[in-house]
Amino acid sequence: MWLFAPASYLLEKNMSKQFDVIVIGGGPGGYIAAIRAAQLGFNVACIDEWKNAKGGPALGGTCTNIGCIPSKALLQSSEYYEHAGHHFADHGIEVKGLGLDVAKMVGRKDTVVKQNNDGIIYLFKKNKVAFFHGRGSFAAAKDGAYDIKVAGTAEETISGKHIIVATGSNARALPGTPFDEVNILSNDGALRIGAVPQKLGVIGSGVIGLEMGSVWRRLGAEVTILEGLPTFLGAVDQQIAKEAHKAFTKQGLKIELGVQVGEIKNGKTGVSIAYANAKGEAQTLEVDKLIISIGRTANTIGLNPEAVGLSLDERGAIVVDGDCKTNLPNVWAVGDVVRGPMLAHKAEEEGVAVAERIAGQHGHVNFNTIPWVIYTSPEIAWVGQTEEQLKAEGRAYKAGTFPFMANGRARALGDTTGMVKMLADAATDEILGVHIVGPMASELISECVVAMEFRASSEDIARICHAHPSLSEATKEAALAVDKRTLNF
Repeated sequence: MWLFAPASYLLEKNMSKQFDVIVIGGGPGGYIAAIRAAQLGFNVACIDEWKNAKGGPALGGTCTNIGCIPSKALLQSSEYYEHAGHHFADHGIEVKGLGLDVAKMVGRKDTVVKQNNDGIIYLFKKNKVAFFHGRGSFAAAKDGAYDIKVAGTAEETISGKHIIVATGSNARALPGTPFDEVNILSNDGALRIGAVPQKLGVIGSGVIGLEMGSVWRRLGAEVTILEGLPTFLGAVDQQIAKEAHKAFTKQGLKIELGVQVGEIKNGKTGVSIAYANAKGEAQTLEVDKLIISIGRTANTIGLNPEAVGLSLDERGAIVVDGDCKTNLPNVWAVGDVVRGPMLAHKAEEEGVAVAERIAGQHGHVNFNTIPWVIYTSPEIAWVGQTEEQLKAEGRAYKAGTFPFMANGRARALGDTTGMVKMLADAATDEILGVHIVGPMASELISECVVAMEFRASSEDIARICHAHPSLSEATKEAALAVDKRTLNF
């Protein structure tokens, strides 16, 4: 349990202006890097400019403020609402006079966000991390250290031997269609809609588009998702993606693939989107609100990298090697601002690894065992390679699947959508990938991540006793299916 420190702690005048490590950015990569560096005995400062509604600090970055945390709060609230309206009756529970208070729902989301903001404040105090509220930027390199300017309520300059850049990413806008966060929304505006729109459009069927589309569909909006790619969830194992697509369509999400978006008109009463469908036919979609979720771009706005010669690539991301080292001595970068998947937990692992490398240890991040999750219903989670990737590289493999409809716990929950799919090397039986669509996939994937990190075989999972009845038995059964010996299907 966190014991929250008052926000005034962050505004205390820091006595020292010389630090061993300065972290620019207080999101998952930044605040975790700062805490781990402090645990290792370094004198650490963290700079972050996020503000709450009152202008105070709001540590946690995009993830905590307008990403992972608030979206999961709204997903949970909307799922409860849908259960009450459509599924409780199956359990013999009658709900009369069901109502919806969107303002209260959004208010609860804001409370959850603040709890996380305050929790990081407490962790900084506990670990003696000095905090500076403002925008950090490079000022100069001199005497084996770097001067970092902090532009907050007042400007000041601090100096550090090691600099860790963790400035995250920003939502990518469509050319010529800026976000106004009123009608044309990024993930930020999508989390602050004050009333359920009658019609909601979403451009992009990635994680953000599907999650936000699911929230407002459950609450009563008619949701249409426009996706430019010809396949649904192209990065996901296609057997799993097809199962998810079928479930989402059944729920009422309208998903159009292979479209080409044209002119978007933002009017006083809504948004008009001209597009060509997969057949090339001209179409028009009229919606009250439009969420654009076509990816994110590395955030180096105001960082002033040219002051010290920090290298960026053609996409504006900071260039790093496999250890997150930049082209400058003692300057590191982690998270969304560098190569690799834009995932909060990837940023955290890189933050820990960099802090340990600074201390002369051997920090480690295995990109092959980073889990991915889409928190829709059903949830989608995976780790490792897809069947399509294994086929493309010509690797011999075995596959096993097990449906949740044959799992006793899933039946008791009333949620039997989906399956667990396991892929293993044909010769060694080493697990190469696990893909799940179904209830609590976000939790079930962790066992598979651990198994792959220890290079387990499907036989290892198949021989481990799993509690009954539990959803995890579906993972065991998928492992048994690799050897064509399932016991319950």
